[in-house]
Amino acid sequence: MSTEPGRLRIAIQKSGRLAERSLAFIEAAGLRVMKGANELLYRIENQPIDLLRVRDDDIATLVGDGVCDLGIVGLNVLSEQERGEQEGGAQVLMRLGFGRCALKIATPPGLQWHGPQSLAGLRIATSYPVVLGRWLKEQGVDARIVTMRGAVEVAPRLKVSDAICDLVSTGATLEANGLMARDLVLESEAVLIRSHAAPEPALADLLQSVEERFAGVVASQGSKYVMMNAPRSALDAISRILPGAGAPTVTPLAGRDDAVAVHAVCQESVFWETLERLKGAGASSILVLPIEKMM
Repeated sequence: MSTEPGRLRIAIQKSGRLAERSLAFIEAAGLRVMKGANELLYRIENQPIDLLRVRDDDIATLVGDGVCDLGIVGLNVLSEQERGEQEGGAQVLMRLGFGRCALKIATPPGLQWHGPQSLAGLRIATSYPVVLGRWLKEQGVDARIVTMRGAVEVAPRLKVSDAICDLVSTGATLEANGLMARDLVLESEAVLIRSHAAPEPALADLLQSVEERFAGVVASQGSKYVMMNAPRSALDAISRILPGAGAPTVTPLAGRDDAVAVHAVCQESVFWETLERLKGAGASSILVLPIEKMM
């Protein structure tokens, strides 16, 4: 796998739970992905950008060492490998809103739980020994960490450990193995990371443009554009009801001095209850539209 000079480089997961979502996120930013015969290197058709598709464990290293300019990786993976800025580690630019999961402590139901101190002196199996060790230190708990690379949830049943620290999405795997989630160690999702090394001078503007596009995709996730007509006297009440909106845009209605059109970008969910409250405040002709792009 090799890349040409004069091209921006973005590292993403080759396979796994973030692989397809990362590609979809990049395409949502208007970057057209060209999939070729080389599964390790994709090209962007409309910009001088290469996508390096690698193991998730390698993404932080490639970005931290300046081999890639940007990377998309799970915060759980980054936290396990993070070297810190003093060692040239990658900089987290933004959370991307997908790939959410949680790293949690889980134990058999028979283990008495009175908070993290209940783990004192126990064995805890995990694939994230660095993150777990940091959390145990913060909690002031002295426990033995048993490092495993897979099938962590079966460790208590096999008497390898007394508890586990593992990623949890729905909790179904824990339940199937007779375990109960007890405490949160880390909230994780996909994050965009950037190298501390400066890009090639000719690519500086492109890098900034890509970051702004990605920020726009994140900002538009779950956002809605809300339009309505309303009595001018109801503006204060309507502004308080609109979820996560800044100051709305207000324009006069033709031939009406007492009524206005109200437009607002809402960055929180707009539920039916919200519409009912807006109507109760005097709004009419309420429209809620999805936002595809926002910068």
